[in-house]
Amino acid sequence: MKLVSVVGARPQFIKAAAVSRELRKEHREVLVHTGQHYDYEMSGVFFDGLEIPAPDLNLGVGSGTHGGQTAAMLTAIEDVLLKERPDCLLVYGDTNSTLAGALAAAKLSIPVAHIEAGLRSFNRRMPEEINRVLVDHVSDLLLCPSDVSAAHLAKEGITRNVHVVGDVMLDVLNWAKERVERKQGSHLLATVHRSENTDDPARLSQILAAFNALDERVVFPVHPRTRSAIARGGHQIKPHVELIDPVGYVDMVALTASARLVLTDSGGLQKEAYWLGVPCITLRDETEWIETVQAGWNTLAGADPAHIVDAVRSCAQPALHPALYGRGCAAQACIREIANGHWTVR
Repeated sequence: MKLVSVVGARPQFIKAAAVSRELRKEHREVLVHTGQHYDYEMSGVFFDGLEIPAPDLNLGVGSGTHGGQTAAMLTAIEDVLLKERPDCLLVYGDTNSTLAGALAAAKLSIPVAHIEAGLRSFNRRMPEEINRVLVDHVSDLLLCPSDVSAAHLAKEGITRNVHVVGDVMLDVLNWAKERVERKQGSHLLATVHRSENTDDPARLSQILAAFNALDERVVFPVHPRTRSAIARGGHQIKPHVELIDPVGYVDMVALTASARLVLTDSGGLQKEAYWLGVPCITLRDETEWIETVQAGWNTLAGADPAHIVDAVRSCAQPALHPALYGRGCAAQACIREIANGHWTVR
């Protein structure tokens, strides 16, 4: 089977690391990087650290408005598909790269497989929510990380070719854990990158005020968009908040594993913190990964400084840690369903 896989952002590089390794054992894959994350800190360092094949094609789309970026990707991916004529297209998650790939393939009657299908925040103000809903409704094979995500699809009338396979990010985390030395640390790990926080001056100011109010060391790998917003707003950061450049995946796992707790608006980091047994405070008002909240390991704090500070100071590890999102063999399950082939008949 010949597949075109589309990636464009850091979370997708992680997922592709697990799937591409297994996929290429028996199938032909053309890995397409849209260039959505285009500089070394946000792209190249991840490909290096994850030991995955270099992209066969880099479309070099770069940044831009949602409409402009998605349109450029749609045009470029369509050209790739017309040339390669794959048996199916594989997309991951909920970025503009995901949407552009799925739309391009659907309009050419090329079957679409969506890894991480069925996630819902139920917040239509999030660009990612729009992307994931649209992609699920044009996909032919829907590979879900949990029963909850499959249930979301069923409520929207999507029940055909839906499979719960677990989360491929756990596959990669297990691989990375073998490459890091876990040390007990006392720092807090913080990341902020979502547009709802970085593009809203008031929310970003509140989050940074909370970080400044903490009395513990905060290690803060700063997304380029966030660094620009901090500079633009003239925010003063206290010395105990250490702003560092983005790091590769294995180094990020090491920082997470040794943290006392995590503060983040990243969906991937919420899960990684959970799997590593590190409590998480989510800097959003909702999460797609509601199971981590229900298990008591994740607290939704929004952007309210008092709420964030109180959550940090009262945070403790729950006694129970149920297994969530599979056992670390999701990539094999995904490929098994993809290779089945019956779903590609339109």
